[in-house]
Amino acid sequence: MIAARTPAFWRATLALSLGSLLTFANLYTPQPLLPLFSATWGVSPVDASLTVSLTTLTLSLSLLVYGPLSDAIGRRGIMFVTMTLTTLCSLAMAFAPDFWSLLALRAIQGLFIGGLLAVAMAYMGDEFEHDAMVLAVGLYISGNSLGGISGRLISGAVASAWGWQASFLVTGTLSLAVLILFIWMLPPSRGFRPKPLHPIAMLADLGRHLRNPVILLACLIGGLNFLVFINLYSYITYLLSAPPYELSPAALGLLFLTYLSGTLAAGVSGRIVGGRSQPLAMAAGVVILMSGTLLTLVPRLEVIILGMVINAIGFFFTHTQAAGWVSRKADGARASASSLYLMSYYGGASVGSFYLGPFWHWLGWHGVVLGALAMLGIAFCVALILRLLERRDRAAVPPDPGHDPLPDL
Repeated sequence: MIAARTPAFWRATLALSLGSLLTFANLYTPQPLLPLFSATWGVSPVDASLTVSLTTLTLSLSLLVYGPLSDAIGRRGIMFVTMTLTTLCSLAMAFAPDFWSLLALRAIQGLFIGGLLAVAMAYMGDEFEHDAMVLAVGLYISGNSLGGISGRLISGAVASAWGWQASFLVTGTLSLAVLILFIWMLPPSRGFRPKPLHPIAMLADLGRHLRNPVILLACLIGGLNFLVFINLYSYITYLLSAPPYELSPAALGLLFLTYLSGTLAAGVSGRIVGGRSQPLAMAAGVVILMSGTLLTLVPRLEVIILGMVINAIGFFFTHTQAAGWVSRKADGARASASSLYLMSYYGGASVGSFYLGPFWHWLGWHGVVLGALAMLGIAFCVALILRLLERRDRAAVPPDPGHDPLPDL
């Protein structure tokens, strides 16, 4: 087992963090380019946003396959193959002859992007000691955030200078360099023990989670939360690329630096919540996200950016608590429960563009905000229902004289 702060630890952790950076950079490369796709091919904002939402859809579906498959055949091979194919897809997109070819490549790429996301944590569990894994997970998640930000920044800046094709070419070329480092640095699997595939048992675990309301409702909150958050970024690129703002793709890429506030919120949310109610913390995060969304209605660029900063704080606060809740409340098969949460999370992102599209055509950005608030209102109500279930479950457990109950907030 790899101990914390040893050379092997830093080598493995850096490799996985680089893999995470590659994965999320490729996932979000098109997001600052949506207005360019509309201008180039005459497609609607809804169609252009499919370059993000269709990828998250196929990604969400792939997550159920890679986890059990890696239990049977190993982790490293799946990560190597899927990251290689992810990189090749980005390079191929630079030569897409039309929008629909680009869209097909993005859908295929989503199937490969899920490989590292589904397997990296399992690799750490196999190879790292407990203390080492706690530290490694934090660094790995930082790679998630930095990958999403850097992918958007690079694609926006490159597209402003040389066009959208160059964005995919540069992303693919950089990904190839990162891939070579990943393959060279990641230590061989020594703690992996293969397990036979049991599809029936896997489906039984999934069915048990789906019948558990405290897990199902948290998954719904995660899906609604990401549905709104990620698609607000997609549609706001159209608002800010038009008069009176007329931001370039490079400037639109800079908008995604607002993610950094959310990364900070995710890091401190556990300490803020402490032993308090996680469902109420989810509800509080939703309210923060609603507040930031309302602020974007003010027609001043600096206020809109402030609204997106607040949005990121609220989103990551809710997401961190919902994901942790699912893992904590799962009755066995925690990996399956986490996969179900991620399916809901990325599935929500994939349907968000379809949901918000009619609101955009109806009332423009004001319509998008209206549609977003409706979904967030549902998420808030679901969080309150989850709080009631939490109180019911606590009331059913005899009190422990040596343990203080959760405070009512």
